[in-house]
Amino acid sequence: MPKSEKQKQKLLYIIKMLQEKSDESHPIKMEAILEMLDHEGIKAERKSIYNDMDTLRDFGYDIVLTKGKNGGYFLAYRDFDVAELKVLVDAVQASRFITTKKSKELIGKITTLAGEHEAKNLKREVYVMNRIKSENEAIYYNVDKIHSAIEDNKQITFKYLEYSVNKEAVPRRNGKTYKVSPRALAWNEEKYYLIAYDAEADLIKNYRVDKIKDITVTEESRIILEKDRNFDVAEYCNRAFGMYCGDDETITVRFPNHLIGVVIDRFGKEVNIYNSGDDSFETRLNVSVSPQLFGWLTGLGADVKIVRPERVVEQYKQYIQEIMKQYK
Repeated sequence: MPKSEKQKQKLLYIIKMLQEKSDESHPIKMEAILEMLDHEGIKAERKSIYNDMDTLRDFGYDIVLTKGKNGGYFLAYRDFDVAELKVLVDAVQASRFITTKKSKELIGKITTLAGEHEAKNLKREVYVMNRIKSENEAIYYNVDKIHSAIEDNKQITFKYLEYSVNKEAVPRRNGKTYKVSPRALAWNEEKYYLIAYDAEADLIKNYRVDKIKDITVTEESRIILEKDRNFDVAEYCNRAFGMYCGDDETITVRFPNHLIGVVIDRFGKEVNIYNSGDDSFETRLNVSVSPQLFGWLTGLGADVKIVRPERVVEQYKQYIQEIMKQYK
Protein backbone atom coordinates (compact mmCIF):
# COMPACT_ATOMS: atom_id res chain seq x y z
CA MET A 1 0.00 0.00 0.00
CA PRO A 2 1.48 3.45 -0.95
CA LYS A 3 2.71 5.58 1.91
CA SER A 4 0.13 8.33 1.23
CA GLU A 5 -2.75 5.90 1.65
CA LYS A 6 -1.30 4.56 4.90
CA GLN A 7 -0.89 8.12 6.15
CA LYS A 8 -4.62 8.72 5.67
CA GLN A 9 -5.31 5.86 8.08
CA LYS A 10 -3.28 7.35 10.93
CA LEU A 11 -6.30 8.55 12.92
CA LEU A 12 -7.92 5.11 12.59
CA TYR A 13 -4.84 3.35 13.95
CA ILE A 14 -4.62 5.78 16.87
CA ILE A 15 -8.25 5.41 17.97
CA LYS A 16 -8.07 1.63 17.49
CA MET A 17 -5.08 1.50 19.83
CA LEU A 18 -6.83 3.66 22.43
CA GLN A 19 -9.99 1.51 22.27
CA GLU A 20 -8.15 -1.79 22.57
CA LYS A 21 -5.31 -1.02 24.95
CA SER A 22 -6.10 2.01 27.08
CA ASP A 23 -8.13 2.72 30.20
CA GLU A 24 -7.72 4.98 33.22
CA SER A 25 -5.28 2.56 34.84
CA HIS A 26 -3.37 1.91 31.61
CA PRO A 27 -2.71 5.18 29.71
CA ILE A 28 -0.63 4.91 26.54
CA LYS A 29 2.58 6.90 26.32
CA MET A 30 3.45 9.00 23.30
CA GLU A 31 6.43 6.74 22.58
CA ALA A 32 4.13 3.69 22.31
CA ILE A 33 1.84 5.50 19.86
CA LEU A 34 4.77 6.56 17.66
CA GLU A 35 6.19 3.04 17.79
CA MET A 36 2.86 1.52 16.77
CA LEU A 37 2.50 3.92 13.84
CA ASP A 38 6.06 3.24 12.71
CA HIS A 39 5.34 -0.49 12.79
CA GLU A 40 2.39 0.18 10.45
CA GLY A 41 4.64 2.13 8.08
CA ILE A 42 3.34 5.55 9.14
CA LYS A 43 5.84 8.25 9.97
CA ALA A 44 4.68 10.77 12.58
CA GLU A 45 6.05 13.42 14.94
CA ARG A 46 4.87 14.35 18.41
CA LYS A 47 3.30 17.59 17.20
CA SER A 48 1.16 15.76 14.65
CA ILE A 49 -0.07 13.36 17.37
CA TYR A 50 -1.16 16.33 19.51
CA ASN A 51 -3.16 17.62 16.53
CA ASP A 52 -4.63 14.16 15.91
CA MET A 53 -5.80 13.89 19.52
CA ASP A 54 -7.50 17.30 19.21
CA THR A 55 -9.20 16.15 16.00
CA LEU A 56 -10.48 12.99 17.67
CA ARG A 57 -11.76 15.00 20.65
CA ASP A 58 -13.54 17.41 18.30
CA PHE A 59 -15.21 14.42 16.68
CA GLY A 60 -16.52 13.27 20.07
CA TYR A 61 -13.99 10.84 21.55
CA ASP A 62 -13.34 11.44 25.25
CA ILE A 63 -9.54 11.22 25.22
CA VAL A 64 -7.73 12.20 28.41
CA LEU A 65 -4.04 13.00 28.84
CA THR A 66 -2.56 12.32 32.26
CA LYS A 67 0.75 13.85 33.36
CA GLY A 68 3.63 12.36 35.29
CA LYS A 69 6.01 9.43 35.04
CA ASN A 70 3.26 6.93 34.22
CA GLY A 71 1.08 9.35 32.30
CA GLY A 72 -0.26 9.07 28.79
CA TYR A 73 -3.46 9.02 26.74
CA PHE A 74 -6.53 6.90 27.48
CA LEU A 75 -10.11 6.66 26.26
CA ALA A 76 -12.23 7.79 29.22
CA TYR A 77 -15.70 7.00 27.85
CA ARG A 78 -16.97 3.87 26.11
CA ASP A 79 -20.44 2.94 24.92
CA PHE A 80 -20.56 0.20 27.60
CA ASP A 81 -18.87 0.24 30.98
CA VAL A 82 -17.53 -2.97 32.52
CA ALA A 83 -20.53 -3.47 34.81
CA GLU A 84 -22.89 -3.33 31.81
CA LEU A 85 -20.75 -5.74 29.83
CA LYS A 86 -20.69 -8.18 32.76
CA VAL A 87 -24.50 -8.15 32.77
CA LEU A 88 -24.51 -8.99 29.05
CA VAL A 89 -21.97 -11.79 29.55
CA ASP A 90 -23.99 -13.25 32.42
CA ALA A 91 -27.19 -13.08 30.36
CA VAL A 92 -25.55 -15.00 27.51
CA GLN A 93 -24.16 -17.58 29.92
CA ALA A 94 -27.56 -18.07 31.57
CA SER A 95 -29.53 -18.33 28.32
CA ARG A 96 -30.46 -21.96 27.82
CA PHE A 97 -31.58 -21.40 24.23
CA ILE A 98 -28.08 -20.33 23.12
CA THR A 99 -25.74 -23.24 22.44
CA THR A 100 -22.40 -23.54 24.23
CA LYS A 101 -20.57 -22.79 20.98
CA LYS A 102 -22.62 -19.68 20.24
CA SER A 103 -22.33 -18.54 23.87
CA LYS A 104 -18.56 -18.57 23.60
CA GLU A 105 -18.66 -16.70 20.30
CA LEU A 106 -21.00 -14.04 21.67
CA ILE A 107 -18.99 -13.57 24.86
CA GLY A 108 -15.86 -13.20 22.74
CA LYS A 109 -17.54 -10.41 20.76
CA ILE A 110 -18.81 -8.70 23.90
CA THR A 111 -15.32 -8.62 25.38
CA THR A 112 -14.09 -6.62 22.37
CA LEU A 113 -16.30 -3.75 23.56
CA ALA A 114 -13.94 -3.32 26.52
CA GLY A 115 -10.23 -2.60 26.46
CA GLU A 116 -7.91 -5.60 26.57
CA HIS A 117 -7.18 -5.05 30.28
CA GLU A 118 -10.85 -4.98 31.33
CA ALA A 119 -11.68 -7.78 28.91
CA LYS A 120 -9.80 -10.20 31.18
CA ASN A 121 -12.51 -9.68 33.80
CA LEU A 122 -15.21 -10.61 31.29
CA LYS A 123 -13.72 -13.86 30.02
CA ARG A 124 -15.60 -16.24 32.24
CA GLU A 125 -16.62 -18.82 29.63
CA VAL A 126 -15.83 -21.63 32.08
CA TYR A 127 -19.28 -21.04 33.58
CA VAL A 128 -20.91 -21.90 30.27
CA MET A 129 -19.62 -25.46 30.28
CA ASN A 130 -21.76 -26.74 33.14
CA ARG A 131 -25.01 -25.07 32.14
CA ILE A 132 -27.87 -26.83 30.39
CA LYS A 133 -27.77 -25.48 26.85
CA SER A 134 -29.66 -25.96 23.63
CA GLU A 135 -28.02 -28.06 20.92
CA ASN A 136 -29.79 -26.37 18.02
CA GLU A 137 -27.22 -24.19 16.21
CA ALA A 138 -29.93 -22.87 13.87
CA ILE A 139 -31.56 -20.73 16.55
CA TYR A 140 -29.92 -17.49 15.32
CA TYR A 141 -31.26 -18.06 11.83
CA ASN A 142 -34.68 -19.02 13.21
CA VAL A 143 -34.88 -15.75 15.13
CA ASP A 144 -33.82 -13.75 12.08
CA LYS A 145 -36.40 -15.41 9.82
CA ILE A 146 -39.18 -14.99 12.38
CA HIS A 147 -38.38 -11.28 12.74
CA SER A 148 -38.38 -10.95 8.95
CA ALA A 149 -41.74 -12.69 8.68
CA ILE A 150 -43.28 -10.39 11.30
CA GLU A 151 -41.86 -7.27 9.64
CA ASP A 152 -43.02 -8.42 6.19
CA ASN A 153 -46.40 -9.64 7.52
CA LYS A 154 -45.87 -13.21 6.26
CA GLN A 155 -46.73 -16.68 7.54
CA ILE A 156 -44.03 -19.27 8.24
CA THR A 157 -43.75 -23.04 8.03
CA PHE A 158 -41.43 -25.33 10.01
CA LYS A 159 -40.88 -28.73 11.56
CA TYR A 160 -41.15 -28.96 15.34
CA LEU A 161 -38.83 -31.20 17.32
CA GLU A 162 -39.29 -33.23 20.48
CA TYR A 163 -37.05 -35.66 22.36
CA SER A 164 -37.48 -39.39 22.03
CA VAL A 165 -36.74 -41.81 24.89
CA ASN A 166 -33.36 -42.30 23.18
CA LYS A 167 -32.60 -38.64 23.90
CA GLU A 168 -32.71 -37.78 20.20
CA ALA A 169 -34.45 -34.70 18.80
CA VAL A 170 -37.02 -35.98 16.29
CA PRO A 171 -39.79 -34.18 14.34
CA ARG A 172 -43.07 -34.12 16.20
CA ARG A 173 -46.24 -35.60 14.69
CA ASN A 174 -44.34 -37.77 12.19
CA GLY A 175 -42.68 -34.79 10.56
CA LYS A 176 -45.81 -32.67 10.18
CA THR A 177 -45.20 -29.23 8.67
CA TYR A 178 -46.53 -26.51 10.95
CA LYS A 179 -47.93 -23.37 9.37
CA VAL A 180 -48.55 -20.32 11.57
CA SER A 181 -48.82 -16.55 11.62
CA PRO A 182 -46.03 -15.26 13.90
CA ARG A 183 -47.03 -12.52 16.35
CA ALA A 184 -43.99 -12.06 18.58
CA LEU A 185 -40.87 -13.53 20.11
CA ALA A 186 -40.70 -13.76 23.90
CA TRP A 187 -37.93 -14.68 26.30
CA ASN A 188 -39.63 -16.38 29.23
CA GLU A 189 -38.17 -18.45 32.08
CA GLU A 190 -34.77 -18.91 30.37
CA LYS A 191 -36.28 -19.99 27.06
CA TYR A 192 -37.05 -18.24 23.75
CA TYR A 193 -40.57 -18.67 22.39
CA LEU A 194 -42.38 -17.94 19.17
CA ILE A 195 -45.95 -16.78 19.85
CA ALA A 196 -48.08 -17.41 16.78
CA TYR A 197 -51.63 -17.91 15.56
CA ASP A 198 -52.41 -21.44 14.36
CA ALA A 199 -55.33 -21.13 11.94
CA GLU A 200 -55.90 -24.90 11.85
CA ALA A 201 -56.51 -25.01 15.61
CA ASP A 202 -57.85 -21.42 15.75
CA LEU A 203 -55.56 -20.70 18.72
CA ILE A 204 -52.62 -18.56 19.75
CA LYS A 205 -49.83 -21.07 20.48
CA ASN A 206 -46.26 -21.03 21.77
CA TYR A 207 -43.27 -22.80 20.22
CA ARG A 208 -39.76 -23.15 21.64
CA VAL A 209 -37.47 -21.47 19.11
CA ASP A 210 -34.67 -23.94 19.82
CA LYS A 211 -37.00 -26.79 18.79
CA ILE A 212 -37.91 -25.27 15.43
CA LYS A 213 -36.28 -26.75 12.32
CA ASP A 214 -36.40 -26.02 8.58
CA ILE A 215 -38.19 -22.69 8.95
CA THR A 216 -39.47 -21.04 5.76
CA VAL A 217 -41.06 -17.63 5.24
CA THR A 218 -44.02 -18.04 2.87
CA GLU A 219 -45.60 -15.54 0.50
CA GLU A 220 -48.94 -15.72 2.33
CA SER A 221 -49.94 -12.80 4.54
CA ARG A 222 -50.32 -13.39 8.27
CA ILE A 223 -53.77 -14.09 9.66
CA ILE A 224 -54.53 -11.68 12.48
CA LEU A 225 -57.97 -11.91 14.01
CA GLU A 226 -59.75 -8.72 14.95
CA LYS A 227 -59.77 -9.69 18.64
CA ASP A 228 -55.97 -10.13 18.56
CA ARG A 229 -55.03 -6.85 16.89
CA ASN A 230 -54.09 -5.25 20.22
CA PHE A 231 -52.23 -8.35 21.39
CA ASP A 232 -50.17 -7.57 24.53
CA VAL A 233 -47.14 -9.87 24.71
CA ALA A 234 -46.25 -9.01 28.32
CA GLU A 235 -49.77 -9.64 29.56
CA TYR A 236 -49.96 -12.88 27.59
CA CYS A 237 -46.69 -14.16 29.11
CA ASN A 238 -47.85 -13.30 32.63
CA ARG A 239 -51.01 -15.36 32.13
CA ALA A 240 -49.27 -18.42 30.69
CA PHE A 241 -47.29 -20.45 33.22
CA GLY A 242 -44.17 -21.91 31.62
CA MET A 243 -45.65 -20.58 28.33
CA TYR A 244 -48.19 -23.43 28.32
CA CYS A 245 -51.53 -22.38 26.90
CA GLY A 246 -54.92 -23.04 28.48
CA ASP A 247 -58.33 -21.46 28.88
CA ASP A 248 -58.07 -17.89 30.08
CA GLU A 249 -59.76 -17.42 33.44
CA THR A 250 -59.94 -14.90 36.26
CA ILE A 251 -59.42 -16.91 39.43
CA THR A 252 -59.38 -15.95 43.10
CA VAL A 253 -56.63 -17.54 45.16
CA ARG A 254 -55.99 -17.36 48.91
CA PHE A 255 -52.35 -17.18 50.02
CA PRO A 256 -50.74 -17.04 53.47
CA ASN A 257 -49.27 -13.60 54.12
CA HIS A 258 -45.68 -14.86 54.02
CA LEU A 259 -46.08 -15.62 50.30
CA ILE A 260 -46.84 -12.02 49.32
CA GLY A 261 -43.32 -11.67 47.89
CA VAL A 262 -43.81 -14.75 45.70
CA VAL A 263 -47.06 -13.34 44.30
CA ILE A 264 -45.55 -9.91 43.61
CA ASP A 265 -42.48 -11.49 41.96
CA ARG A 266 -44.76 -13.47 39.64
CA PHE A 267 -47.53 -10.94 38.89
CA GLY A 268 -46.02 -7.54 39.76
CA LYS A 269 -46.97 -4.85 42.25
CA GLU A 270 -50.11 -4.00 40.27
CA VAL A 271 -51.82 -7.20 41.48
CA ASN A 272 -54.85 -6.50 43.67
CA ILE A 273 -54.53 -7.78 47.24
CA TYR A 274 -57.44 -8.25 49.65
CA ASN A 275 -56.93 -8.99 53.34
CA SER A 276 -58.95 -12.12 54.18
CA GLY A 277 -57.92 -12.41 57.84
CA ASP A 278 -56.22 -15.37 59.54
CA ASP A 279 -52.82 -14.16 58.31
CA SER A 280 -53.86 -14.62 54.68
CA PHE A 281 -54.87 -12.56 51.66
CA GLU A 282 -56.82 -13.15 48.47
CA THR A 283 -56.01 -11.95 44.99
CA ARG A 284 -57.71 -12.15 41.60
CA LEU A 285 -55.43 -13.40 38.86
CA ASN A 286 -55.89 -13.44 35.09
CA VAL A 287 -54.24 -16.71 34.05
CA SER A 288 -54.30 -19.54 31.54
CA VAL A 289 -55.58 -22.58 33.41
CA SER A 290 -53.14 -25.42 32.78
CA PRO A 291 -51.32 -28.24 34.62
CA GLN A 292 -48.35 -25.86 34.91
CA LEU A 293 -50.48 -23.35 36.84
CA PHE A 294 -51.72 -26.11 39.15
CA GLY A 295 -48.17 -27.37 39.61
CA TRP A 296 -47.00 -23.87 40.59
CA LEU A 297 -49.80 -23.51 43.15
CA THR A 298 -49.16 -26.99 44.56
CA GLY A 299 -45.49 -26.23 44.98
CA LEU A 300 -46.37 -23.29 47.25
CA GLY A 301 -47.85 -25.62 49.85
CA ALA A 302 -51.11 -26.71 51.42
CA ASP A 303 -52.01 -23.22 52.71
CA VAL A 304 -52.64 -22.00 49.16
CA LYS A 305 -56.23 -22.45 47.96
CA ILE A 306 -58.17 -21.67 44.79
CA VAL A 307 -61.38 -20.04 46.02
CA ARG A 308 -63.30 -19.49 42.80
CA PRO A 309 -64.63 -20.08 40.18
CA GLU A 310 -65.94 -23.50 41.12
CA ARG A 311 -65.15 -25.05 37.73
CA VAL A 312 -61.44 -24.29 38.21
CA VAL A 313 -61.59 -25.58 41.78
CA GLU A 314 -62.96 -28.87 40.41
CA GLN A 315 -60.24 -29.00 37.76
CA TYR A 316 -57.60 -28.53 40.45
CA LYS A 317 -59.13 -31.28 42.59
CA GLN A 318 -59.05 -33.63 39.62
CA TYR A 319 -55.42 -32.69 38.97
CA ILE A 320 -54.46 -33.60 42.55
CA GLN A 321 -56.50 -36.81 42.51
CA GLU A 322 -54.78 -37.97 39.34
CA ILE A 323 -51.40 -37.46 41.01
CA MET A 324 -52.54 -39.30 44.15
CA LYS A 325 -53.52 -42.34 42.04
CA GLN A 326 -49.82 -42.85 41.31
CA TYR A 327 -49.16 -43.45 45.01
CA LYS A 328 -52.02 -45.78 45.92
